[in-house]
Amino acid sequence: MNEERCPGVILRTRPLTETSLIVHWLTPNLGRVATVAKGARRAKSPFRGKLDLFYLAEFSFSRSRRSDLHTLREVSVREMHVGLRRDLALVEQASYAAMLIEQATEVETPLEEIFELSCGFLRALCECPSGALGVLTFEVKLLETLGFAPDLTRARLSPGAVQFLEHLGAADWSVLPTLKPTRAQLSEMERFAYDCLLASLERVPAARAHAWHPPGMVAR
Repeated sequence: MNEERCPGVILRTRPLTETSLIVHWLTPNLGRVATVAKGARRAKSPFRGKLDLFYLAEFSFSRSRRSDLHTLREVSVREMHVGLRRDLALVEQASYAAMLIEQATEVETPLEEIFELSCGFLRALCECPSGALGVLTFEVKLLETLGFAPDLTRARLSPGAVQFLEHLGAADWSVLPTLKPTRAQLSEMERFAYDCLLASLERVPAARAHAWHPPGMVAR
């Protein structure tokens, strides 16, 4: 049976049996792919330590002829995003982004731009976390990538908030920690982005609340 190989980010995992694991991947050319890692939960499995959330890896799989659940063959980890493991707030932000991606995309449809967006966001969370502003930037960039960029000329926002939103779509992740919106601006942008997501995607994951306001995180 022919194997397919591609890079991917692990969006979600769940047990299938006492020994096997289902792994949901985001890839550039194949889109979202689900694989079963047989025996991955065994102590001596070759998958041991390679299948954690948000790992970036090169993996191969054999495509199933009967379902959308394919058989994972090999995994070579490229990036563990170790910074996420040190802060639950960052994990919650990454998890919210994964939920949005899963909600907004179809299975096995090429998603190169969204894959790059996801990788950029994960790197930013590890290297230059910027709290709620980072989450907002992910939302803005995702809406633009999906073709749902809001018309800011008609938005009921303060001029300062409009300027920030115009900037975020093209902004590099590394500059976000240097940006200093006021609490009022951030609050109105939060509400505006929520309304845009709701209008475009019909629902917004409940996890958004903790992504924006993780317990223990001090507001900027």
